Amino acid sequence: MLVASTGGHLAELYDLAPRLGLGARRWVTFDSPQSRSLLAAEDVVFVPPVTSRDITGVLRDFVVARRMFKAERYEHVISTGAAVAMAFFLPAVAAGVPCSYIESATRTGGPSLTGRLAARLPGVGLYTQYPGWAEGAWRYGGSIFDTFRAEVRADPPPIRKVVVTLGTHARFAFPRLLSRLVGLLPSEWDILWQVGSTVIDEMPPGARRQVPVTEMRQALAEADVVISHAGVGSALAAMQAGKRALYVPRRREHGEHVDDHQVEMARELEGRKLVVAREAHEVTLADLHMAAGWSVRSVPGVSPFFFGKD
Repeated sequence: MLVASTGGHLAELYDLAPRLGLGARRWVTFDSPQSRSLLAAEDVVFVPPVTSRDITGVLRDFVVARRMFKAERYEHVISTGAAVAMAFFLPAVAAGVPCSYIESATRTGGPSLTGRLAARLPGVGLYTQYPGWAEGAWRYGGSIFDTFRAEVRADPPPIRKVVVTLGTHARFAFPRLLSRLVGLLPSEWDILWQVGSTVIDEMPPGARRQVPVTEMRQALAEADVVISHAGVGSALAAMQAGKRALYVPRRREHGEHVDDHQVEMARELEGRKLVVAREAHEVTLADLHMAAGWSVRSVPGVSPFFFGKD
């Protein structure tokens, strides 16, 4: 059983799945255009959505999880979070089913709240994607970013087509970035706007809350440059399309997320040269041209994600 919230958590688990050495698998996630597109060929159970710090939502999904474990036997439960992981780990542990929690790549310096809670459950395997804080019960398993390398383009194209993606989180908007881009990007550019829950007074033409995965993949492949909030799913999608995104972190002080893990994520990926990281108020057209001057490619021979004690 593979359990994840939609958005970056699901994108990470989907990207890691080929490296986990799995047989038959069932996905558990929320119903959204992303999950329906991404998991169209998979065995999926959709459960009610759970947001950050959503105890009521966790309890609601716990009831669903308990029914599932009573109805069928599972060999292993694996999750990249977030809160929905606890709804399934609790009854899984009670039923004697092994569980593994892979901390999100956004957590560069230590575990999230979900990771800390998972660590309190007996027998749950704990895995980080950063060797720097692999200690105690936490083991380093590898990283979703191991498969990517950035390269300078010999002849970068002029910018004509742009993808802007602010994520799809229902609770957190990013009006600072959207306002900056609406006032900055030339009107003659062809722009796909995925704005999630963000609403400002001067909304860009054609702005959409969420774009299906297949359509987004096509748009990313055709884009000259990608502008993204500093979410893992958005970064992965851009890299898989060969793009080095202009990557802008949300800030807790502006009410854009529960903490500043996106700041850490932007710092990590810029250190790998996989993104161009900027603050929302600093974004310029020169930054877009810098991002468009690089490409990202996948590299072969990446090792399986490590599950084990040795």
